[in-house]
Amino acid sequence: MVINISADASELGLKASQFAAGKLNEAIRQNGEARLVVSTGSSQFETLQSLLHEKVEWEKVEVFHLDEYIGLPVAHVASFRKYLYERFINHVRIRKFHSVDVEGDIDQKIKTLTLEIRKKPIDIGLIGIGVNGHIAFNDPPADFDTREAYIIVRLDDQCRLQQVNEGWFKSIEDVPEKAVSMTPWQIMQCKTIISCVPHKVKAVSVRNTLINNLTNIVPATMLKQHPDFHLYLDNNSASEIVPL
Repeated sequence: MVINISADASELGLKASQFAAGKLNEAIRQNGEARLVVSTGSSQFETLQSLLHEKVEWEKVEVFHLDEYIGLPVAHVASFRKYLYERFINHVRIRKFHSVDVEGDIDQKIKTLTLEIRKKPIDIGLIGIGVNGHIAFNDPPADFDTREAYIIVRLDDQCRLQQVNEGWFKSIEDVPEKAVSMTPWQIMQCKTIISCVPHKVKAVSVRNTLINNLTNIVPATMLKQHPDFHLYLDNNSASEIVPL
């Protein structure tokens, strides 16, 4: 595990995007292509914005994302697909975007996504950490045993409240109770994991991730088992673990 602490979210996003771009370009040099998993949420704003300005042959990059609410149309302000289209996908000419679609037969959609993500290794995962320590929508106690790629999960109240506090919904009652999420096991198959976790609201979850041994009560502890895990913090999110 490598921990990088920046002064603020903007510096964090710049450093993380430069590192991610380097890894993408390395994969393209070696394999002629790269495969990337991206996260959403307010903690990823600066990283994705900075990544748009990096020199990457995006036409050689396939992109997957982690999760999507069930029952939420893509036009909804809180849709993660909408988020990614508006903040990333529509601004670069990527080879293909494998969206987590939740309309129609969700089980069939999961099977199709599983086939796609397992065709070749994933080079980089940009994996956020939630206020409750979740990765993707794997809230505690997360399922560390499944070897599925994507599963249907039920969101806990702390996770749903985070979505309200970030401004995506007006009340917790408006937040869907279920979502499709990439599993912890599938996340761990990424060759490199880069976790961008800025802001004071994440300080406790960062501390809990670092001080605890592997436990599904703090799902992000799984990331520490990865051989190439890079954790990007700012002074606010690191405030519970290091003196400033």
